Amino acid sequence: MAHAGAHQRPRPPRRSAPHAQCRRRLGRHAGADPAPPIVARSPRPRAAREAAPWLWAAAGAVLGLLLAVTLFAPARWLAAAVGNATGGQLLLDDPRGTVWNGSAQLVLTGGAGSHDAAALPGRLQWSLGPRIDGVAARLRADCCMDRPLEVQAHLRWGGMRVDVADGVSQWPASVVAGLGTPFNTLQFDGDLRLSTQGLSVEWAAGRPQVRGRAELLALRLASRLSTLRPMGSYRITLQGGTPATLRLETLEGSLQLAGSGQWVGSRLHFRGEASAAPEREAALANLLNIIGRRTGPRSIISIG
Repeated sequence: MAHAGAHQRPRPPRRSAPHAQCRRRLGRHAGADPAPPIVARSPRPRAAREAAPWLWAAAGAVLGLLLAVTLFAPARWLAAAVGNATGGQLLLDDPRGTVWNGSAQLVLTGGAGSHDAAALPGRLQWSLGPRIDGVAARLRADCCMDRPLEVQAHLRWGGMRVDVADGVSQWPASVVAGLGTPFNTLQFDGDLRLSTQGLSVEWAAGRPQVRGRAELLALRLASRLSTLRPMGSYRITLQGGTPATLRLETLEGSLQLAGSGQWVGSRLHFRGEASAAPEREAALANLLNIIGRRTGPRSIISIG
């Protein structure tokens, strides 16, 4: 009888305890996710490595070009913007320099299609500086300003605000003839003295809101419609508030002017009258017929 264990498979040798523990540490635990496959990264294509410096160089060139265009933008760009914003009534003729520092001849016109134009003597010089919320400007006209006029424009959502520094300037009255009717007919002569105090204008929803005060003195005023020279001196006062008001009064002279008005929305409503001293009615008759609706010795002035 053969031995009972002759046909049994030999058992594998038992592994030592340290070897089993090491195997358990290296193996996966029950329920663990399978290890992700190891994928070898392909090296970066040589063409891409060579193109990268050129892309950076091109981007730098574009940024440099944009910066140069911004810093050295020609003054004619500003002249075009001013003309469009004012409907062609305020022009910067023969602009020189850049948008940020330049000069031009200031011209007043009657607007698009008008043949009336009057230029300010000399040139208007400007210096613009960008701000976080807008731009600051320094304006100077040697003919009319003792020192530069400082103006700041603040951009806001849905509008803007313009602050004008306190100052005094003098302008020839003849320049307003460029604004067209009725100034081209009246052809004023004399001196205009403009002063501002805390003046600020803010546009919200297309409507101006005025703060502060501006005063315009028309001194020794004359007109080609009258042989009387001068006719008198006058004061026009703009007073900010809700609403802003406008007042006209006579300081001296044979032509008496008086009136008042206010802004309703974006429109000015003004009512006034003009009359002549009894001994000067004949010399001022033509002028009274032009500036308003004649009612006896008076002329009624109505705007808006």
